[in-house]
Amino acid sequence: MGLNAEYSPVAPERKDVDALKDATVLEFGTGWCGFCRGAQPLIAEAFAAHPQVRHLKIEDGPGRPLGRSFKVKLWPTLVFLRDGVEIARVVRPGSAAEITEALRELEKAPAKD
Repeated sequence: MGLNAEYSPVAPERKDVDALKDATVLEFGTGWCGFCRGAQPLIAEAFAAHPQVRHLKIEDGPGRPLGRSFKVKLWPTLVFLRDGVEIARVVRPGSAAEITEALRELEKAPAKD
């Protein structure tokens, strides 16, 4: 669990993401994206207090089915999931507080039975 440093070029299948248990954040972006690089300190700051949250950092782009299934248009996009259900979303975060608020929403969300 915890924060991943690199974007994975291999994305899980959507059905596998939907089946994930507990709190997960999907981060869509690329290593060469200036917005993505600029957001990394904010993401790290917010996640520091939430090491129990699974963080999947997924390389995105045209034709990448996972990003398209979440309707990702801009990078970075963080999708906050509880048991595979979207609870919150932050696109191009401008502060760690935005991400922290979404993490709090995620932690308050009830588990799916």
